[in-house]
Amino acid sequence: MDAFGGLLDGPRARGAFSLRTVMTPPWSLRILAESPITVVAMVRGHAWVIPDDGEPIRLGVGDVAVTRAPDHYTVADDPGTVPDIVIHPGQRCSDLNGNSLEEQLMHGVRTWGNDPNGSTLMLVGAYESTSDISDRLLRALPPVLSLANDTWNSPLVALLCEEMAQEGPGQAAVLDRLIDLLLIAILRAWFTRPEADAPKWYRAKSDPLVSQALQAMHADPAFPWTLATLAKELGASRAALSRRFQDVVGESPMKFLTSWRLALAADMLCEPEATVGTVAHALGYSTPFALSTAFKRVRGISPQEHRARAMPTG
Repeated sequence: MDAFGGLLDGPRARGAFSLRTVMTPPWSLRILAESPITVVAMVRGHAWVIPDDGEPIRLGVGDVAVTRAPDHYTVADDPGTVPDIVIHPGQRCSDLNGNSLEEQLMHGVRTWGNDPNGSTLMLVGAYESTSDISDRLLRALPPVLSLANDTWNSPLVALLCEEMAQEGPGQAAVLDRLIDLLLIAILRAWFTRPEADAPKWYRAKSDPLVSQALQAMHADPAFPWTLATLAKELGASRAALSRRFQDVVGESPMKFLTSWRLALAADMLCEPEATVGTVAHALGYSTPFALSTAFKRVRGISPQEHRARAMPTG
């Protein structure tokens, strides 16, 4: 697994908010939801994404955009249209006076808008919680990024549009996986662009020594790696590996490994049947106490506290 694949392997939508939004102009949505990450794909018509601190971005048919928290923004038929609908945290929608519009604007399975036959159709997939394993990735993204239809190609938008309108056994899981795949496809295309300003860890794939080191740690994070064992595995000196890794990734191999293990731990702790003990064993920590100590030292909270915050309540 390469560095990019490793970082993308962790994010898992769990009950992501997914919706077909159908609108007839004029319309304008004020987005205050602060979802960790949201994917927007245009199927019909056009829309403008207007960041609070940035230039408006026009989306036409086949174009996609990704927004990330905590920035607020507006999505509208035109930058000059005044918002008349507000999307709050939890995807609650209201008018400007706070009156709920949810029932009024619903038009069947996962279809919402001011006109069920509107000239504009866009798909929205919002991650309501994002695995900690993706933090390094998300920090590399701008508040809003977009790709024009002629700069990328994927059949996922059409498939997602079809699946959003259906209801059946396991449908939520199907939509979660499709949103994951669409996000990955968008980010893969985005990071090839000059304006993406790819972070150091992404550029590491072009360095053979560092790339091999990352692959080894991603492939077996539970192995008792040290700088010496890692260097021996790669046939390099400890000094050369340490220096090159620091230059390319921006931190030492062992610091990266610790961050990677704890990111994996944070993700695994969100699984209902996981315990601190099983996670510690899976990641090479000698005892649950050893994992708890490292987790709290780096993240400031215990694994139990992290689990309580991440897991949905009754």
